Amino acid sequence: MKNKSIEVAAGRVKADLVIKNATVADVFNGRYVRGDVAVCGDKIVGVGEYSGKVEIDGTDKYVIPSFYDAHLHFESVMVRPSEYLKLAIPRGVTAFNADPHEIANVCGIDGIKFMIDDVKGIPADVHFMMPSCVPATGEDHAGCVLDAAAVEKAVNELGLFGLGEMMNFPGVVGCDPDVMKKLEVCEIVDGHAPSVSGNALNAYLCGGITTDHECESVDEAIEKVGKGMYVLIREGSQTRNLKTLVKAVNARNMRRFLFCTDDRNIEDLKSIGSVGNAVRLAIECGMSPIDAVTIASLNAFEAYGIKRHGAIAPEYSADFIVCGDAAAQNVQYVYYRGKLVAKDGKPLFDVKPAPCDGMRKSVHVKAMTERDFEFEFKAGMPIMRVFPDTVVTEAATATARDGLNIMCSIERHDASGNIGHCFVDGFNLKGGAIAQTVGHDAHNITALGDNAKDMLLAVNSLGDDGGLVVVKNGKLIGKLPLEIAGLMTDMSADKAIETRAKLFAALEQMDYNKSIEPFMLLSFLTLIVIPDVKLNHKGLFSVNKWDYLYKG
Repeated sequence: MKNKSIEVAAGRVKADLVIKNATVADVFNGRYVRGDVAVCGDKIVGVGEYSGKVEIDGTDKYVIPSFYDAHLHFESVMVRPSEYLKLAIPRGVTAFNADPHEIANVCGIDGIKFMIDDVKGIPADVHFMMPSCVPATGEDHAGCVLDAAAVEKAVNELGLFGLGEMMNFPGVVGCDPDVMKKLEVCEIVDGHAPSVSGNALNAYLCGGITTDHECESVDEAIEKVGKGMYVLIREGSQTRNLKTLVKAVNARNMRRFLFCTDDRNIEDLKSIGSVGNAVRLAIECGMSPIDAVTIASLNAFEAYGIKRHGAIAPEYSADFIVCGDAAAQNVQYVYYRGKLVAKDGKPLFDVKPAPCDGMRKSVHVKAMTERDFEFEFKAGMPIMRVFPDTVVTEAATATARDGLNIMCSIERHDASGNIGHCFVDGFNLKGGAIAQTVGHDAHNITALGDNAKDMLLAVNSLGDDGGLVVVKNGKLIGKLPLEIAGLMTDMSADKAIETRAKLFAALEQMDYNKSIEPFMLLSFLTLIVIPDVKLNHKGLFSVNKWDYLYKG
């Protein structure tokens, strides 16, 4: 095959495919050049003057390496991975680092196997990471516990790409024995270190961790890059850090940044895309198009040690997009390993969904009454305050009950009856309740409302399959079933969007803070590794103090 590639590259033999007279992204020199892009088999063999068996007129078109989402959870889109890929690939993303952390917390290794099986045969590089923290910390109650021995066994048996985000930063810094063993399993280890700095960050990095997607400020990003980390600029549906973090990128350090989505809702995925959306926003913030494209492609491949990907250059994998602009927003063709896999926003491949019967009926709770949702207010008690566009919260002191919502975290894996309560400021939900079985990362039931009656109805309406529900004035007015582990629907992406539209239409009937996305934000308010305070099934937890402000 190399002989043929050399013959084609030299111009002595016709290429299999040539994009003629295109504007080509040169990510090595940071520029665009004019030329023909020649493809032989699954590789690019040259940019110059070529003829091909198949020729496409690239006049007024750009050829750009396809994109790499450096960190995401398929589960957060609430559809199967295969349905996610049918939307993402046509927008030019053909490589993914997927951490099946969410389903592992509910279904263990069986959940990871389901995710792997569901993407088989799809034209994309889906690198599954081994969830490192199941549960996220020793304070959580998930559906499964995966210790270091289980992690090592799964990595070896399933051929996983690396160790997923190490959220248990106290365990790393404190040299927890099980955490230390996990860090030895894989060469690639993703990080999760919000607000960790100074000597604590130094200690964390000595665990062999090389990336972080939790930066909230320019100073945080600069410190982490300066200590050798790759910083993943995250632009999700609730966590939107790009407009802040691009201010940290300059000509000297831009090769240390990647793009990721982490958590994306399906409406955003279909309407504005994922990594392509990050490219567009970065350019709008003043970044040059070629730098944005380089961050979205070459940087990610090099960060993860994947050679000869992420560039339009000889002997590089023929994974590229043909589009109408330098920002890659008007994607016409998507090629993967030299094959056309999407055209004009539509996938040209079939999927074979994996069986999911073993992932159903995952919700197990004790019978509840209104009393379970009643919580005594005391002036001066600690509460949680939430904000738009971030999952970072603030510990506040309550001065009055008015305007506060009650939030509950209800253990749903073993029907233990354990419930944590707190008051939340910032949702401003009135006249009802919402509840869901998506609650990072243990995925217990999370409910929020302004009265016990509606909260009870909301939780009971989840059933044993789980989902998202909206209750208003004593009536269930919206529901999205999530039959797969209480995290994903078994519907097609289009049907899920239609059902979610009805759910959000019901939500719009409610009175709440319209600057937040309630379900996405609520799903993060139980994740006790993100500052400042979070609620789990035991009580209100201070992440900074690593202790409970109160239990119950």
